[in-house]
Amino acid sequence: MSKKIWAAALLSLTLVAAGCGAKNTGNEATPAPSAGGAAEGKTYTIAISQIVEHPSLDATRQGFLDALKEAGIEEGKNLKVEFDTAQGDQSNNLSIAQKIAGNKVDLALGIATPSAQALVENVKDAPVLFAAVTDPVASNIVTSMDKPGGNVTGASDTNPAAVVQLMDFIAAEFKDVKTVGMVINEGESNAVVMADNAEKALAKHNIKLIKAPVTNTSEVKQAAESLVGKADAMFIALDNMVVSGVDALIEVANTNKIPFFSSDRDTVEKGAFATVGFKYYDHGFQVGQMAAEVLKDGKNPGDMPVKMQEKLDLILNLKAAEAQGITVTDGMKSQVKDAAANIIQ
Repeated sequence: MSKKIWAAALLSLTLVAAGCGAKNTGNEATPAPSAGGAAEGKTYTIAISQIVEHPSLDATRQGFLDALKEAGIEEGKNLKVEFDTAQGDQSNNLSIAQKIAGNKVDLALGIATPSAQALVENVKDAPVLFAAVTDPVASNIVTSMDKPGGNVTGASDTNPAAVVQLMDFIAAEFKDVKTVGMVINEGESNAVVMADNAEKALAKHNIKLIKAPVTNTSEVKQAAESLVGKADAMFIALDNMVVSGVDALIEVANTNKIPFFSSDRDTVEKGAFATVGFKYYDHGFQVGQMAAEVLKDGKNPGDMPVKMQEKLDLILNLKAAEAQGITVTDGMKSQVKDAAANIIQ
């Protein structure tokens, strides 16, 4: 066949195809998405490591995911979440971090100091964010709050002023308190930092801090009972091991009419009398917004300053006060900035 005949045949086929394409059958297939649509349809994989499950940390995780959803990154649509909890076990915690390091993820989140520490040590080729960490510098998670460096950033779940304000509240409103007992896991660096802050703040009021150490959650009740007769009040830090066993501590406080103070709102909602703090859901939401900036805007975590909780308020539980033999005065209530939200009936 000559070149002219071939050319004519090809032209004829082209015209036939064009005609078929132009014909409206009413059953046209949906066009394939454009390159721009494919970019908008990006999916993400996030790994979350959480040292243990309890209300504060669970609320942190939910706030984180809700912030991503608000930013258009939603689980079940364009987000896959790989969630693991170590159940308070350090060997599990390390294994989870190593597993995450071996997988391909777009971002890893460590909830609580031990989980964040393990991720920072093991995950080097993906952004690492942290939440529910008391002192990220002292815990060797970052070298600086302003310039964390590397692939790491996040938010601290405390402000040193919170502990000081709570200890000042105890000294001012509970004149008979001369000793404060503290159940503590001294293997958790964040708890140690907060204990030191509390001890220094109480010393200014000539109040002594008595520690009752534990090495696992099952020891919390026995440790609390050991403080009966020695401590005029009890206090716990953002101590994951102790918070996991806080029901037993509340029981001891109520039975023996000992005022019980905590470092987080969730424990107050559960039965402690007071704290100076915030909602952990809001804390997690804050970190979720940071994660969205990393994933969608391409921000480098190491250039993002570590955030801190600034909106602190006194939070009181009136039912817990009654159970612990506390008379809540108008003076106490007047110190709560947002009474509607932070005086729990």
